[in-house]
Amino acid sequence: MDKMNVKYEAMLGLTAEMILDEALKSYQRNKLETGIDEALATGDEHLFYELSNQLKQLE
Repeated sequence: MDKMNVKYEAMLGLTAEMILDEALKSYQRNKLETGIDEALATGDEHLFYELSNQLKQLE
């Protein structure tokens, strides 16, 4: 019974880590997309390309 409990806790920990990683990635994606939109609005070509490259690397 203890082995099963340890496995269950390990699975819960991995699931929580995966959810946290996905939430962080989503936050970073949204932040980069907002920055890209602002760079387009202001005509900052250098920033646009820099943020676009970061977004590509994230995905």
